[in-house]
Amino acid sequence: MGIALWIVTSVAAFLFARMAPWRRRPAWAGELSVSIAAGLLLGAAATALDFGGWSEPDWRAGLFVFLGALAAAGMFRLTIAASPGDPS
Repeated sequence: MGIALWIVTSVAAFLFARMAPWRRRPAWAGELSVSIAAGLLLGAAATALDFGGWSEPDWRAGLFVFLGALAAAGMFRLTIAASPGDPS
């Protein structure tokens, strides 16, 4: 159940990040995959830090994953925006 919380909060962070129009591209698959990958990594880190776990959902792990996935989506946008072939 905890891993489901990580994925749901990662997708929620992706949707929240998509509301901000700054440097948003039509291709959303990369941003979604980065958010989910970061959420799974941060969920495992939350398990190692002993809040939450694989099978026990905890609000602290959900918040940790949400904020980390949101930061990862922002960093993904910044790296895409700084690419040399960017027309804007």
